[in-house]
Amino acid sequence: MPQFPMTPSREKILARLPDYAVEIEAANARVTVSHHGTVIAESTRALTVKETKHADVYYLPRDDINMNLFTATDHSTYCPFKGHASYWNLDVNKQHENNVVWSYESPYAEVEKLKGYMSFYTDRTRVQSD
Repeated sequence: MPQFPMTPSREKILARLPDYAVEIEAANARVTVSHHGTVIAESTRALTVKETKHADVYYLPRDDINMNLFTATDHSTYCPFKGHASYWNLDVNKQHENNVVWSYESPYAEVEKLKGYMSFYTDRTRVQSD
């Protein structure tokens, strides 16, 4: 049985990928995110998101992220499986990164566990787990 119900916004993508899945599980590791050597987030409560057609991605609880370094932006994207993503810029050590972190503020019910969690672009931050 498919994970995602057919809706008008998902109809085209589910016709091409009827068994698309998003699995969310505890990372069971310490996940550290840094930018040019400065730790900007660290968590032992991270989630691993395993999604069809994508590499695994860590999501960290907002409480484990130094939110003083981030500013919300107007940028947003849409995923038919997770919902609308909001983005934040990073300013640390006189360096700026646009839209480097995202979050699903009101995720779809099928991925409700993502609420309150954020993920980082790995090409502009260093994301490590141990």
